Amino acid sequence: MAIFSKILSGLAKTRENVISGVENALRGFVTIDEELFEQLEEALIMSDVGVETSMFITERLRERVKAERATAPERVKELLAVEIAELLCEGESEFELGRPAVILVVGVNGVGKTTTIGKLAHNFGSQGLKVLIAAGDTFRAAAIDQLQVWGERAGADVIRHQENSDPAAVIFDAVQAAKSRSSDVLICDTAGRLHNKKNLMEELKKILRIINQNYPEARLHVFLALDATTGQNALQQAKVFKEAVDINGLILTKLDGTAKGGIIIAIKHELKVPVHFIGVGEGIDDLQDFVASDFAKAVFD
Repeated sequence: MAIFSKILSGLAKTRENVISGVENALRGFVTIDEELFEQLEEALIMSDVGVETSMFITERLRERVKAERATAPERVKELLAVEIAELLCEGESEFELGRPAVILVVGVNGVGKTTTIGKLAHNFGSQGLKVLIAAGDTFRAAAIDQLQVWGERAGADVIRHQENSDPAAVIFDAVQAAKSRSSDVLICDTAGRLHNKKNLMEELKKILRIINQNYPEARLHVFLALDATTGQNALQQAKVFKEAVDINGLILTKLDGTAKGGIIIAIKHELKVPVHFIGVGEGIDDLQDFVASDFAKAVFD
């Protein structure tokens, strides 16, 4: 219950944005007609659900209203909540880490990758797992030192090289260390220089080859970290990374500081990649497992 209340408070701004938009769209209507659906679609778009996803939800809502023979606009709001909850839950499966495991965290600079890695390390460490961190972002000033601090806070060792050294070499050493120390989880940081997209993506592919060749027994997770405060830009970033590497999980950061949490709905619908974790605060234990039904409940109930 404490975890859900943390998610509830973390999504307060998103809840206010989505609910007020929907309620404003429904205000003044005494019957359900096409104009009501158009207003609702516009409200969803303004809530960062995105054009494509908003159109999809509205169309499904029309069918549901018709099937239920609903006549009251207030009922539309209830059916919308059901529709979005179902969309979020489609294909949802519980995250299975596996052991040993490697988690490669990718994403542009500024989304909170380093902080998220520290929180992930704490999360797994608190479950009794032995965690190792690789400081693979060797280009951003102070990234290595920042990760070292987070590693100490989480009780996890950090494999690091000098600034501007080859990230692939760091990951290689980290893999060897994880094997020799019988680590349960190796979490790897990566650089996020999207302005130099081709080089970055080639670097990521090189890192993936090193992990696959030298640690085939480990289950590999490639997590994309996205900043929820950027709204639709987060969706575009996800599409760019998905084209280059096989992303199999998403982490949405800074959800507590934004009204744009509706972007989760767009990402889930358009990318078909599961959201595994959400950041709902700045504390080390504020990275929560994403449960679609809890998200829908926190925003709509």
